[in-house]
Amino acid sequence: MNQVQRYLFNRVLRSVLIIVGGLTVLAILAQGLSQTDIIVDNRQGALTFFKIVALGVPQIVALLTPMAMFVATIWALNRLHRDSEIVVAQAAGMTRWQVASPIVRLAVLGAVVHLGVNLWIQPSAQREMRATISEARADLASSLVRPGQFTTPDANLTVFAREQDGPDLIGVQISERIGQPDARDYLAERGRFIEVDGKPAIVMFNGQIHQLDQNGALSILNFEQSTFDLTPFSREDGKLTLKASDRFLHELLFIDRSSYNERRNEVEFLAEANSRLSSPLISIAMALLAALAVMGGNFSRRGYARRIVIASGGALLLIIFQLSVQSQSGSAPMMNIGQWIVPLAAIGGLSFVLFVSGNRIKGAPKT
Repeated sequence: MNQVQRYLFNRVLRSVLIIVGGLTVLAILAQGLSQTDIIVDNRQGALTFFKIVALGVPQIVALLTPMAMFVATIWALNRLHRDSEIVVAQAAGMTRWQVASPIVRLAVLGAVVHLGVNLWIQPSAQREMRATISEARADLASSLVRPGQFTTPDANLTVFAREQDGPDLIGVQISERIGQPDARDYLAERGRFIEVDGKPAIVMFNGQIHQLDQNGALSILNFEQSTFDLTPFSREDGKLTLKASDRFLHELLFIDRSSYNERRNEVEFLAEANSRLSSPLISIAMALLAALAVMGGNFSRRGYARRIVIASGGALLLIIFQLSVQSQSGSAPMMNIGQWIVPLAAIGGLSFVLFVSGNRIKGAPKT
């Protein structure tokens, strides 16, 4: 690239980074609001919350990159036109391709980064996020104890703690096998969650066990220390079931045919694989559409508002059409071809209009 092209490349790159960063921050805030139940319902710390939100960033960046490329290219080129820098490039004899080539190179670079996010970063982050959410929601201690409230994690168990002092529970009451003949209540001054041979339990200190005998008489047993096994009431999620968005490309294309779940979702996995590979091409089409909006006609001192509005509508339709084809591919495998045709046809058509129909920037000023 010559000096002018490097200048154009840097201007557009700066715009892309600013816009992607701004849109990502807004998307992160929106995602953060949807994950507040991790703290409210499961009583997790802020570190877990921010970890989950951060792990969602790669997917957000992948979704926003094409639109950010379009907005940044239009913004940067329109500003260059207003400052007559494109006119200077025309006066120097640069062709339309020479002016647009830095934008195309940046779009290709963005598509490569987008592809890398789709193939490696996003599935890794999604797996970690799903595991973190599952672990938070399966946290037995946080699900059992709400200081000052009765909680019923199971039909045969109710737990109450008056307050919590660090790891200790103060004023503990546990009702086991509620409504059954052998039901019993544990009352203790304090308790604490522990693990016995890797199994969850509550150890209680200075309490009583209340139980009705066969004659209906109340039997009370005092204890200094008693351990209550929580294993029958723990939520065992087992191995996480990976969704299409959590899988790497080879796991989408080569499924385990001994698994009923994977065979049942084979079409969905194939659609996701094609989407991962084809969606980065939309960034190139978006950059070409933005370049056509600003450079696809004669120079005008009045600006290019009309062309930009038309191009914005075209960009929105292109994204909607691509998403529609992706959605239909989940039930109709033949639609996967459309996931490639849409961006490639857009790139080919826009390239022809922008570079073949006129090989030089038309710069006769209009008043």
